[in-house]
Amino acid sequence: MTAQTEQLVVAVSSRALFDLEKEHQLFETQGYEAFRDYQVRMRDEPLKPGVAFPFVKRFLGLNKLFPNSESFRVVALSRNSPETARRFFNSCRHYHLPIHAGAFTSGQSTFPYISAFKVSLFLSANAANVSRAIEAGLPGGLVLPNPMADDGEDDDPTLRIAFDFDGVLADDESERCYQKEGLSAFHKNEMEKAETPHAPGPLRDLFARLSAFQRLDYQTRGSKDPYFKPAIRISIVTSRGAPSEERLITTLKSFGMSAAELFLLDGLDKGSILEAIRPHIFFDDQTRNLEKMQAQIPSVLVPFGIHNEQ
Repeated sequence: MTAQTEQLVVAVSSRALFDLEKEHQLFETQGYEAFRDYQVRMRDEPLKPGVAFPFVKRFLGLNKLFPNSESFRVVALSRNSPETARRFFNSCRHYHLPIHAGAFTSGQSTFPYISAFKVSLFLSANAANVSRAIEAGLPGGLVLPNPMADDGEDDDPTLRIAFDFDGVLADDESERCYQKEGLSAFHKNEMEKAETPHAPGPLRDLFARLSAFQRLDYQTRGSKDPYFKPAIRISIVTSRGAPSEERLITTLKSFGMSAAELFLLDGLDKGSILEAIRPHIFFDDQTRNLEKMQAQIPSVLVPFGIHNEQ
């Protein structure tokens, strides 16, 4: 691997990877002991896939397509106890997910271990943990709970990831301008700064590293194959429209990255485009955008910027 394609680590909580809403309700209503006893009793019963499952499945599957078999790694960061971890790992084995490392903290925050595991993305269903990570400048996302059935495309290993731009890949400077001064001021600001890149947003480094693997994939498998099917398909789906795309493209170039697809919706609803892309995961900084589509698209809130301030 090159320096740009060092191992990419995703940390996932047990409630993000698997559907644990029933167990979580048990914890909320009857307490920890009832939750623990139930998990121990059900240790050999596989958990159902959760919101992050389709993404994690294909993310780990990328190891089959790249020269280094350990380019992509997933670790568990869970507030569950070690004794309840058995059901988690039994479920991983049931679904053939090669997840072997993690931290199980018996209710304590998993936040300190994001940096310890050198994580490029932290996915959790715990809002406090994710917000704390974002506030510390770490890459986190809150999965919105909804049981997700995998699409079953075992013959199509392509990992499809979609990102919003402002507040996710870039900072929220322009969104602040729009919210405070309106659309005309937003366009004026973007035209004046068309050659000035945005500062990075919370998932900039993740996007850059995925882009590096995307380029490597094309160089090693796609350059001589006219029927090449990419291992990673990256899309940016943004409410921006022309002419504000100029600063977006300037920003991407300054980051040294590219997307396979760019969708400029000029204020149109994102739902129909995302249903056409069918990403295995979509990142946005606005809850109202995600709530419209979370039943169809595995949705992750990045609680950063003006839309997430108290």
